[in-house]
Amino acid sequence: MEALAVRLSQLDTQVEGAIRVVMFYDTLMRRRVDLPALARASAGLAECVAGIRLHGTGRAVRVAPDGREVSAPSAPASTTAPITLDEEEIGTVWLERPGPVLPLDEVLLDRLALAAAAVVERYGPARTTMADPALVELAVSSDCDEAGRARALRLLGFAADLPVRVVAVRSPLPLDRIGALLCPSRPVKAAPVGDVGVVLATTVDRESFPRGVRAGIGTADSPDRSWQQARTALRFTTPRRPVVDHDSLGALALLAQVPPAALRDNADVAAIARVAEAPDDLETLDAYCATGSLRRAADLLHLHHSSVARRLEQIGKTLGIIELTEPAGLLRAGLALTTWRLLDGLDG
Repeated sequence: MEALAVRLSQLDTQVEGAIRVVMFYDTLMRRRVDLPALARASAGLAECVAGIRLHGTGRAVRVAPDGREVSAPSAPASTTAPITLDEEEIGTVWLERPGPVLPLDEVLLDRLALAAAAVVERYGPARTTMADPALVELAVSSDCDEAGRARALRLLGFAADLPVRVVAVRSPLPLDRIGALLCPSRPVKAAPVGDVGVVLATTVDRESFPRGVRAGIGTADSPDRSWQQARTALRFTTPRRPVVDHDSLGALALLAQVPPAALRDNADVAAIARVAEAPDDLETLDAYCATGSLRRAADLLHLHHSSVARRLEQIGKTLGIIELTEPAGLLRAGLALTTWRLLDGLDG
């Protein structure tokens, strides 16, 4: 110990200060402080306003050097650092130093960020969105018993008395970003299962899905049934209807239960595959089936209604549905198009 003390005494002031900062935060963590206490101690040490914000809750703690929480609009941060837990950024810490940045500010914020992550992990479920895929799969598996499912949900941070909604997602966007948007202020967990992303949340805001996301939303009370519904709903998504709630499908959901071989053998479905070889024709048929009106389809496609009528006449011949613009033809074409998309989703 004496040899160590001699070596430390020979270090320059900046290194000695860094060691003192590290020891300061080690002491705080041994005392098991919470986030407000951590912010107060940091502001006192830095002698300027210190702040902590968690992305999951949106709440910010800002404390002045005298220990008072500051509610006035924040000054520009002089230094910032991310709070990272389980390789995910869950928040930010910062200093609001009015003068020049001090040499030890970076060290202080680094230790503050580490301490904040430890506090979040210690007091309640980790606020990270990404979860262990095996745990998520257990929570939604139909092979899991109720006791095992309850334990998995508890480990994921969901209270026993709260409903859990399940969303099946396909998107190039990171799952943690999607999950945080869907349920910004309540528990949410996400993980890839096979080729589909799974989001578990207590509430789901349908309007919060970002562009480029295809999502099916399950509505059953049990997570395993909700997961089955979510996967079914995902198969019914289209570029024009990227988010589908299972309840909105009604009797259409029965199509997902028909064996794929039987669907492929249907003449109307096979004809849709031929229409799909011409993207403009497929888009025209989709717009017509979505609106049920030649003129509304023309508005949707930004074409003259006579151009759409000519296209539909040709599409009707390809499909073998002469009365395509009549109610019976529209019903046949709509069912065939939906069924073809279900198969296309399976093949993709």
